[in-house]
Amino acid sequence: QLQVVESGGGLVQAGGSLRLSCTASEEIFEDYAMGWFRQAPGKEREGLSCISWSGGSLYYADSVKDRFTISRDNAKNTLYLQMANLKPEDTAMYFCAAEQLGYNEYDDLPCSAYSVWGQGTQVTVSS
Repeated sequence: QLQVVESGGGLVQAGGSLRLSCTASEEIFEDYAMGWFRQAPGKEREGLSCISWSGGSLYYADSVKDRFTISRDNAKNTLYLQMANLKPEDTAMYFCAAEQLGYNEYDDLPCSAYSVWGQGTQVTVSS
């Protein structure tokens, strides 16, 4: 059964840092692009950052560029999101997702409409 499971959320003060992790079942990880998304109450889901199978193609939303860093360790079937300089507006439920894009790299990596989703982990940033 395909699945991804997020961890690492929590409560942090503004200006602080958190690292989110997403562990995927081996059968889906290697040739899948992976991404982080978030949704705050009353707002649409936002694609934050995505990474190709090798890490060679990356996408960052303007809202998190220069503050968040996505990475993956294929040997551990794990995706990471290092978040720095967190702001109260970063408060949301954060989701990991995967999409089978194969062993391809992209100039413009797709970062929407991914098909495999986790349950999410809550990030709350206090002012």
